Amino acid sequence: MFADNPELAPISMILTNLAGQAYNGEADVYLAVRGILSRMLDFVRAERPRVPNPTHPAEVFVCADDGRGERRLTDENAAWLEEVELREPEEIKAVSTDGTPVQAWVIRPATSSITVPCLLNVHGGPKTQYGNNFFDEFQVYAGAGYAVVYGNPRGSDGYAEEHASVIRGAWGGKDWEDVTAIADAAWALPFVDQTRVGVMGGSYGGFMTSWAVGHTDRFRAACSERAVNNLYSMVGTSDIGFSFQIEHVGATPYEDPDRFLRMSPVHYLKNIRTPLLIVHSENDIRCPIEQAEQLYVGLKLLRRPVEFWRFPEENHEMSRSGKPKHRLKRFHVILGWFDRWMPARSGA
Repeated sequence: MFADNPELAPISMILTNLAGQAYNGEADVYLAVRGILSRMLDFVRAERPRVPNPTHPAEVFVCADDGRGERRLTDENAAWLEEVELREPEEIKAVSTDGTPVQAWVIRPATSSITVPCLLNVHGGPKTQYGNNFFDEFQVYAGAGYAVVYGNPRGSDGYAEEHASVIRGAWGGKDWEDVTAIADAAWALPFVDQTRVGVMGGSYGGFMTSWAVGHTDRFRAACSERAVNNLYSMVGTSDIGFSFQIEHVGATPYEDPDRFLRMSPVHYLKNIRTPLLIVHSENDIRCPIEQAEQLYVGLKLLRRPVEFWRFPEENHEMSRSGKPKHRLKRFHVILGWFDRWMPARSGA
């Protein structure tokens, strides 16, 4: 639906799911819903400067179903926006090993340094996407002096079904090739210090972070958060493991245990030498904390540089909707970790 306009990709998942849920075998209902959603899309196209973007958090607007009579109801962020300097993203070019283009962006920090450290971020899902919207985390990292690079490798939503489904049964394949391409694009940026590039992500992004440090030593440091680390054990411990993991692997762990192990970062744990921060919530039932514990214990047994932070009374959504004190502490922990291994030195 949005292949010709990637800036609108972030809403594609919402529209597709709504239409699919309403369809339920009734063609007339499907067409009606599609018509409503098309009018919504026309409104977004027309009013795009007013909807949330990377430097403007969301506010509440109302309008008629055809987009007319639009009226703003809130202005909650005006005072805060006067106090901070938010940075605009720039699109960068990344090309995977088979020639597939991978959409990616960089947010430069506000600094006079000639070169800066860089944090490569991988989103969760995997069937979600980064896009033209406000994300507080990226602005925090850029504000701390880091270039922030992010993109939509295969497995992401917003680029047609084939782009999203090609990694089913093959996590760590085309998706890893595309993440590597984004990393290569980051390394090629003239303002990025090639000796200070880190990788991080949560949920599936945590999987990819754990996978990355198990397959390369090129990153200076890493942060794997609420990650999938052992697909085998997650089938029986996650609230969606019995369906999600089996769907994405293509078998049950009892039919093909080797496939589950081959797709699990813990299988490559002995290769991890990159300093790794593990962050997890104790009440996470989506990616249970045993996923973090397996990775941490293995690395401690091997005497590798690793640190593990457990957040009590939090779940899988801690970074987005957790207690304010924990969300703030999380930022201090993550930035403290990267400052230890790849500091954003002034004038570097």
